[in-house]
Amino acid sequence: MEAIIRTNTNRPYQICTCCVMDTTDEYITFDSNGLCMRCNEFKTRVEPMWNHGKGHEEELKNLISQIKERGKGKEYDCILGLSGGLDSSYLLHLAVKEWGLRPCVYHIDAGWNLPIAEENVRRITDKLGVELHIEKLDWEEMKEMQLAWFRTGLESLDVPQDHAFIAVIDKVAGKLGIKYILNGGNLTTETFADPASWAKGGGPTGDGTFVKDVIRKYCKKPIKKYTFTNGFKHKFVVPYIHGVKTVLLLNYIEFTKQEMIDTLVKEYDYVPYGQKHFEDLITKFLEGYWVPKRFGHDIRRTWLSALVVTGQMSREDALKELEHPPLTEEEGRTLFADVAKKLEISEEELEIYLNLPECTESFKSQEKLYSFGIRLYEKLGLEARIRK
Repeated sequence: MEAIIRTNTNRPYQICTCCVMDTTDEYITFDSNGLCMRCNEFKTRVEPMWNHGKGHEEELKNLISQIKERGKGKEYDCILGLSGGLDSSYLLHLAVKEWGLRPCVYHIDAGWNLPIAEENVRRITDKLGVELHIEKLDWEEMKEMQLAWFRTGLESLDVPQDHAFIAVIDKVAGKLGIKYILNGGNLTTETFADPASWAKGGGPTGDGTFVKDVIRKYCKKPIKKYTFTNGFKHKFVVPYIHGVKTVLLLNYIEFTKQEMIDTLVKEYDYVPYGQKHFEDLITKFLEGYWVPKRFGHDIRRTWLSALVVTGQMSREDALKELEHPPLTEEEGRTLFADVAKKLEISEEELEIYLNLPECTESFKSQEKLYSFGIRLYEKLGLEARIRK
């Protein structure tokens, strides 16, 4: 197996003196004290506004009242996409047990579910007494799209399922007349988004223009049943024309990652996955093995940095965790075989994709529009997460 294809050789190695982000992010910058631009933005923009979830009781109360009011006379007052991951599971717990909401609990099965995640989903929904709606995406199409992304040589290979998750929830909310989408995104565990440099050459996850261009260039079979969206539709048409708002209620309360785990384990016998996003096979494989092996990028840096800057973990402990790979070579090779089998290709073919040269191809994309929208949302106080 070959080594990493992309290394940042144009500058000496440097790591932030506050968090654990480093020059594996090609776009990272540091001030004279060695603090990265993310830590500076957290201190100046995010932390004063967010205050670690403290002091937002009245805002939360008003939001929940609005959700209940808009849902009067309907079967559901909101919709929640439940992956079985920590964030969406904890959000469902709070929504039902603490806030008295009536969510349409929707699980989108893209074909990559691991049994442990399905069991967690079942335990939580059964104990809460909520009906679980499952939509199975067409596996033949998902398989063809996943292979197409592997063929590109790009780094962001989980776009096929992630794009569908966004598009399907928007579609179902509109179909059912639901005006609020509960999203598990939060600053406590996701302060920093993945570095933009790690997605070079591709487009934003919600960018239908990019998704369709990859399909056009690399899919060998037609894609007819897949649900698409785009930035304009998701960020403008859905909320401002159709009146369907996406709300991140976890940003209005104070909690820690460990409190989330402890609550779910105690209440539902929830089984943690060991790392964020390890609830499905393809993402566990990509983030735990493929991306570190092929590109030298460790996504744990963003998650651990979030815990460091929010005071949930010491920088020293984060660095110790990074001394060990997210998966052992044996675990990674087992997943390698599992993914090849699932995609109905040989391990040799998957090996070819692993050793493709870095993608230098251009794809159609609305990236400039997305970037403008993010900056505008930041100025308006509508985007709290740090995206660089």
